[in-house]
Amino acid sequence: MRLRILFLLFLIFPLIARAEILTGKVVGVTDGDTIKVLVEKRAIKIRLAEIDTPERGQPWASRAKQVLSDKVFGEDVEVRVVTVDRYGRTVGHVWIGDRHINRELIREGHAWAYRQYLEDETMLGDETHARNGKVGLWSLPEAQRVPPWEWRRGKRIPELKLETSPDQEFSCGTKRRCSEMVSCAEARFYLEKCARTRLDGDGDGVPCESLCR
Repeated sequence: MRLRILFLLFLIFPLIARAEILTGKVVGVTDGDTIKVLVEKRAIKIRLAEIDTPERGQPWASRAKQVLSDKVFGEDVEVRVVTVDRYGRTVGHVWIGDRHINRELIREGHAWAYRQYLEDETMLGDETHARNGKVGLWSLPEAQRVPPWEWRRGKRIPELKLETSPDQEFSCGTKRRCSEMVSCAEARFYLEKCARTRLDGDGDGVPCESLCR
């Protein structure tokens, strides 16, 4: 009997999770698709469902985070829970009134429709709309529009042609810190060709801002 009860709970738990709705105020924005919502005095990390935004170190990562912050920080939101992921984050759709924030981020060009976990295929249409309009990240050169799931698998932006003078020839050596760079051009080379993402501490695509600002 006990095993039968456990089996039934196993079957119905996903349905319970899907039916759950959380309400609270957004008190933090971690990145372009993750926020913290204060629910009954407890901060819960929410991963926005069915979308994927650029990872830190990718072009448009900082912009996507800022846009999400502008939309939701300090606002009362409703989270329609889908599941809990392997990192312990609650995954769900975020709403402010009748505004579906997940969909807005895709339609405005700040996120991809996350194919692996996509249930609402109309979001692919929103992505196409943004791509055709060349808005948001779709305004970037094609070489810089690497889907985040590919980036996480170890792919990086293909080599970009840098404007350098003949005497500026760099190679991927052992340098890892901004203090070791002698110029902005060298810092850009290491960021873009050698995947030294730590040179871009705030993820805005500009390395070693003391040199490149």
